[in-house]
Amino acid sequence: MAKNPPPRKGNRRFATVIVIVAVVGVAALGYAVSQPREQARVIDPNTPLPKPLGHVMGSDSAPVEITMFGDFECPTCGQFTAVTEPDVRSRIVGPGLARFRYLDFVIPGHKNSPIAHNAAWCAGAQGKFWEMHDQIYEHQTDWSDLVQGKDAGHPERTMQDYAKAVGVDMDKYNACMQNRDFELQIRANAQEGERLGINGTPTIIVGKHVLPAGSAPYDMIKAYVDTATAEAKAAATKKP
Repeated sequence: MAKNPPPRKGNRRFATVIVIVAVVGVAALGYAVSQPREQARVIDPNTPLPKPLGHVMGSDSAPVEITMFGDFECPTCGQFTAVTEPDVRSRIVGPGLARFRYLDFVIPGHKNSPIAHNAAWCAGAQGKFWEMHDQIYEHQTDWSDLVQGKDAGHPERTMQDYAKAVGVDMDKYNACMQNRDFELQIRANAQEGERLGINGTPTIIVGKHVLPAGSAPYDMIKAYVDTATAEAKAAATKKP
């Protein structure tokens, strides 16, 4: 499980994100649940949050956890990663206000997404999950079947290029990919999302607050971090 990579610098792929959104257009809306953006639902307090099956950035002692259920081929996830996540990393995770967990939620029909998720996990086995995560989202238009269609080429080769770029042992990486070492784990993460009633990406959970699916803005996430922190403190004072 990878932890504590340095924050990414700036919104360096904003222009690419605009291209993704322009190309995919209305289709991107299919990943969002039609709920009011200003509202969030609350998970039943008796429902445990996901076990640490994903990859975590930040301190174990942080009072709040932000969980993202994401799909590497989802354009809105790419937008969130380029536009909002840098602020979450630098302004929330960095100061220790919350930790950030990424869990796989592969959308059916995203043909190249399973390859990308396996690639990220195989890099993660060598401590390079977040670096691979950044490469995959940053260059989403190069390998996405949603953008390139039948011309998407060979995503396996593209993922190999990213793995080389982040500096993993390629023999170990290739063996991991060939054996699909983490395929069951990826499926288990998606099943956990389904159990929690998640049906769109990106879905952000802050504490026990499930934000409406879609690219939740930084201000919304920060507000719920503050709320969840207050809830955690109140619960702690009630303990005998």
